[in-house]
Amino acid sequence: MDHEIRAEYDEGVLPHEDTPVKLWHMCRVGATTAMCGRQLAPAAATLPPETWSTPKAEPFCFLCGAHYLREQP
Repeated sequence: MDHEIRAEYDEGVLPHEDTPVKLWHMCRVGATTAMCGRQLAPAAATLPPETWSTPKAEPFCFLCGAHYLREQP
C-alpha cells in the first residue's frame, strides 16, 4: 500500500509553504485522513514516506508511526 506523510497545522491556520507544521502524519496516498484518524487539510504539505524517522518529518505522530510499522513487511 502506498503512503505519504501529510502536515497538520494549528487550528484555523491555512496551509501555505511557509506555515509552521504542528505535527506530521502518515496517510494513504491522496487521502486526507491520517492513519491515527485525524482529518488533515487537502492542501497540506506532503513528504515521501522515506522521510519518516528523519529530522525533516519531525515532530511525527506516534500513533501514525505505530500503525505504519504494523503495515510494513
